[in-house]
Amino acid sequence: MAATFDGVSNVVGMSLRNELRGPKQNVNDWFKYMQQGAEAVHSSNKKVLVILSGLSFDADLSFVRSRPVKLSFTGKLVFELHWYSFSDGNSWAANNPNDICGRVLNRIGNGGGFLLNQGFPLFLSEFGIDERGVNTNDNRYFGCVTGWAAENDVDWSIWALTGSYYLRQGVVGMIEYYGVLDSDWISVRNSSFLQKISFLQSPLQGPGPRTDAYNLVFHPLTGLCIVRSLDDPKMLTLGPCNSSEPWSYTKKALRIKDQHLCLQSNGPKNPVTMTRMSCSTSGSKWQTISASRMHLASTTSNKTSLCLDVDTANNIVANACKCLTKDSSCEPMSQWFKIIKATRPLKSSRLHKEISSMLPGIDPPQTQFRSLTPVATWEFTCGLAQAPQTTSLSGSP
Repeated sequence: MAATFDGVSNVVGMSLRNELRGPKQNVNDWFKYMQQGAEAVHSSNKKVLVILSGLSFDADLSFVRSRPVKLSFTGKLVFELHWYSFSDGNSWAANNPNDICGRVLNRIGNGGGFLLNQGFPLFLSEFGIDERGVNTNDNRYFGCVTGWAAENDVDWSIWALTGSYYLRQGVVGMIEYYGVLDSDWISVRNSSFLQKISFLQSPLQGPGPRTDAYNLVFHPLTGLCIVRSLDDPKMLTLGPCNSSEPWSYTKKALRIKDQHLCLQSNGPKNPVTMTRMSCSTSGSKWQTISASRMHLASTTSNKTSLCLDVDTANNIVANACKCLTKDSSCEPMSQWFKIIKATRPLKSSRLHKEISSMLPGIDPPQTQFRSLTPVATWEFTCGLAQAPQTTSLSGSP
């Protein structure tokens, strides 16, 4: 397979084995055969990336923390993880969403997320949800995984593009409810899902055109970011992340970067606003609380906490912090926000246009694994084909 696709420019990586599992899986065999396989692929194709998956349905790479992979080549090794809500059974529906998000993030960090801190690319090669929106496990999980993916700027592919199958599990025309496409393979199953992953399709860090570090305030439930209202620039709403001005987050104050404007709470159930007043008051100090680290809270004069929230018109307000812990029946996701660090301008943003005008041709072709995964990519081939640049469903820049 590696030799067949040698020199084929849109095949950028090859994964050696999908979802190892079962009683015979073990670390010693993993190192023996993964290293042999990696060398075999490299000997037949010097350019293609070599992707290594973990044990236990590709949820566990913890063993490479203390025992490195030894190969004759460098600069082309990628690790991959799979992460679904059912990777943790029914835990998302049975527990408080903040508590279980925090616990699962710890598991992901120990199971492979640590590789990002060691300088290795980590590819989230499978994740997804029932796009009908009826699965509590999935609905709670998805904000947690997209918040993590945005914060770490990981490359990813979604399960799945597929709307249905010719034949699966003995059923002709079986519907794939995790599929982005509907069963007719023409219409989109859930348009709001595409909005939720749109921000993840933009590379935020890494190689390419760079700018001074800045922040964005991401709302995983909607896939949007906090932006200033066009009607009143003191007010805030949710909008496309590429329309957000750069933010800075220092000394617990959220400011519009390089401007004397900071985010100010105005009491419970009131809109938060941008103010030129001192950014040192308690109402303009925001810190992450809860185990999910996605509640952004300020403190009122009577020492109670108010969290950023979204009203029915997508305006940003401050409300009593909800579902912080223990209560498993509560849904906190409207209050989940993630402060994202970026060093690359988002495409179509004002910052991107300014840099584009100074540096013509800033968008050279690059390897990006941000796409919607056709089922054949993982089930029936060893190759990972980059989505064509022209597709509207691709995450490639």
